[in-house]
Parts: sequence; C-alpha cells; structure tokens
Amino acid sequence: MLMTRSHLSDATLQKLPAGTKIPAYDRGHIAPGIVHLGVGAFHRAHQAAYVDECLAAGDMEWGITGVSLRSPDTRDALSPQDGLYTLAIRSSGEEELRVIGSIQSMLVAPEDPGAVLAALTDPHTRIVTLTITEKAYLRAAGGGLDVAHPDITHDLANPQLPKTAHGFLAEALARRLAAGTPPFTVLCCDNLPANGATLHRLLTEFAELRDARSATAGDTMIADHIANAVAFPSSMVDRIVPATTDADRARIAGELGVDDAWPVMTEPFRQWVVEDNFPAGRPDWEKFGVTMVGDVGPFEDMKLRLLNGAHSGVAYLGLLSGHATVDRAFADPAIRKFVDGLWAEAIPTLPEGAGLDTSTYTAELAERFSNTALAHRTAQIANDGSQKLPQRIIASALECLEAGTEFVHLTLVVAAWIAACAARGKTLPEGHFTDPLDAALTALLDQQLPANETVTAVFDLAGFAGDHAERQTLIEITAVHLVHLRRDGPTLAFAALGIEGE
Repeated sequence: MLMTRSHLSDATLQKLPAGTKIPAYDRGHIAPGIVHLGVGAFHRAHQAAYVDECLAAGDMEWGITGVSLRSPDTRDALSPQDGLYTLAIRSSGEEELRVIGSIQSMLVAPEDPGAVLAALTDPHTRIVTLTITEKAYLRAAGGGLDVAHPDITHDLANPQLPKTAHGFLAEALARRLAAGTPPFTVLCCDNLPANGATLHRLLTEFAELRDARSATAGDTMIADHIANAVAFPSSMVDRIVPATTDADRARIAGELGVDDAWPVMTEPFRQWVVEDNFPAGRPDWEKFGVTMVGDVGPFEDMKLRLLNGAHSGVAYLGLLSGHATVDRAFADPAIRKFVDGLWAEAIPTLPEGAGLDTSTYTAELAERFSNTALAHRTAQIANDGSQKLPQRIIASALECLEAGTEFVHLTLVVAAWIAACAARGKTLPEGHFTDPLDAALTALLDQQLPANETVTAVFDLAGFAGDHAERQTLIEITAVHLVHLRRDGPTLAFAALGIEGE
C-alpha cells in the first residue's frame, strides 16, 4: 500500500530532520508590515529571507503579505503550506535547507483586487516592496509611461479594480490620503537602474492622468501627494535563483520527509544595497548584511554591467554554443576568455571614488558562475533581452564610445542576442526563450536581411541607443559580429576577437 506523504506546514515543522533550519519565532504573533507585489522565486530567495532573519531576531512588525499580480500558481503552492517553503542554498560541494516563514498570506490580484487594496491600505502596512520585471514598469520607447497600454487604459477607467502595480499603488495611496493614514514607502527590488526614481516618475505620471479624470468625479487628487510625500528608495539586489524543477521538488521532499510544492534553489552569495529613506520605519536590515546607503547608483552599475552583462553574454553565446546551463557555458574556455574581455571593457565605465572593489567582485562572479549545483539555465537568463540589454550592455558600450575605449566584447553580446532570437525554431527549440518584442522580432528576422540592415532594424525596434550621436557606429560594429555568427557561429566571432578555444 502506498503511503501518502504529508506536506510542509506549521503542523509539520517540528517533524523535519535535524539540521533543517526552521523559523525561530512564533508565526502567530507577526504583524503584517510589508506587502510585496510580484511574489516569485527571487523575492522568496532574497527579501523574504532577509525579513525572516529580522523576525527571528524579535522584530515582529514586518510580516509579508504576498501579492501575485498575474498567476495564482505561487498562492496555490504556498497557501496549503501556511506560506512556508524551503530555501535550498546550494554550492558545488554542499546544500543547506532553510524553511522561510516570513510570508504570512498570499493574494492573487486578478481574483480579488479588493483584498489587495485592503492590505495596501491597512495602517499596519508601512512598506510596499516590488519585484516586477523590466517590462512590468510599462514604459514607452521614450522612457515615459506607456499610456496606450491596455492595462493602463483599464486602470485609469477603473481605479477601484486595478490590474497594474501603478493602479494598485495609486488607488491605495489615494485611499490612505483620504483616510488620513500616512503613506507607505515604495521599495523596488529588481534589476532596473534607479528603480525607485523610475517608478516614482512613472507613478506620478499615471496619477496625473488619473487626477485629470477624477477632477470631474470628485475623487481624491493624488499626483502631488505621490510626487512630494511618498518615499521611493532605490535598491540593488543580487542573488542567482534558477528555476525550480520537478527533480528539485522530489529531492527536497526526500530530504525533508514532507512535500514542498515550490521550494526555491539559490546560491550562498547574496547582496542587497538600499537607499536609506523610510519615513514610516523599516526593519533593521543592516544587522543581517544589507548595505544601507545614501546613493545606490554605483553598486547598481557594477552589478548590472559586470554580473548581469556577463550573464547575458554567457546566456546567448552559451545557447549558440550548445550549452544548457551557465556553469557549462562558463567552463567553455572561449566563453570564459570572452567574459574576461567583457569585464575589461565594462570596468572603466564604472564611477571612480565610490569604493567599488571590482577585482574582488569579478573573482566572486567567476566562482558563482562556476557553481555546478545551481544548473542555472541559459534559456532562463535569455528571456526579455530587448528590455535588459540597454542597461546591461548598451549603456556601457556608449560610454566606451564616448571615452574612445574598446567595446567589441560588449557589442558581441547584442549580436549574439539577435542570432539567438533568429535561431529559435531552427537550431534552438521554438519558444526556447521569450521577449516582449517576439512577434515583431520574428517577422523581421524571418526576412533574413543583410547583417547591417538587420541590426539597424532591431535597434529601431528595441530603441537601442536612442538618438545618441554614435548610434550608427554601434550598429556597424554589432553588424560585423552578426556576419561572423551567421557564417560560423561563435567560433568565428571569438576568433575575430583573438579568442581561441582549447
């Protein structure tokens, strides 16, 4: 007779094997001080883990109410587990299992936007954190709010039934203002540069449009309040979090003796740099390794250009070279040498005098990329290249252009992205990775235009380099790489840079 295994929950915590770290606090006494929008694997490996440590230290005011803006999958996995999940911290030699208890409840916005607004307007809520993707900021090509986006149009017409982060934040802040409740602090926790300042600008623009409609309806005016009274600190986040597989679930269940519907895999390294601007209060994050600063910009640039930029290069060149994971791609001698060249080009673009230790940082990155236990898929990193490459690669290349320094490794990443997009459905599986511009990209790349025309059209489509005076130079150098990639894949592209495999 088959035995049915119980699942992870408050009731089974004390039955877990010795050596498994479990919440060292009474979860029934936590106050919900944080609402998080966009509960995915990264949040659960990063901010929720930091908050878990704060709760364990006795700071019980900062429980998390998680909100999924789209899919119910995370809620469906975690709610039967009382919000608990396993964080598997994996290195090439060992693994530590830690059960995280900081998420108290889960809401799904499309199912019950009213419940989400109730959580956001609760006076106990003093911080709203977000891990939304670059595309979820809903920016137009010029950087402003995409006012034509159907979800923005919907939220302006239906402020009490929002779909977007902008709509939820604006309505909640309006309700708090009307009730005399102080505003919460909005803390962005993603890879977008100047994320807090960017969301502040976009949300103010959204609120101005909303106010223009509300003026005739007698609703609360909110734009000035958002612009002048709400704090939007920026933050820089860093931790590699591969997608969880069924094999991961089975292995974790075998080790714990209980089922966990959605454990999270991650690496030992983690970093969080936060601008210290929290008028409504915050947890004592600095006690647990968070760096609280006045300006997050230099740390953000280092991470985006050295980690994320290299990650994109490893992903696209790895895919074109037949490598399914980062560690396998990074073990390829040619790709390893390429990354060193990319770092050599990007490091001089970072601000001087900011206390950045790029030598130690890149040494840590090399160790992290070599972690065989993570199995971080190159296809996962490859997603959304049109949204990621401007800050990871294009910005560095333009600064190199202005400084008169070399940037051929940087431009190869852009060409590799174009080539990898074109390879889907051919040498790569159809839909192997995705991009918001996929429909237009596919139509363009199917024309098989000459390299220079292809790159020009892609730059136009994605808005790469904007109206920069040297944009054409960037296009021409990228096109040369694309010619090499089309003729003989990465081998010829690497050879042109003087990189030979072993």
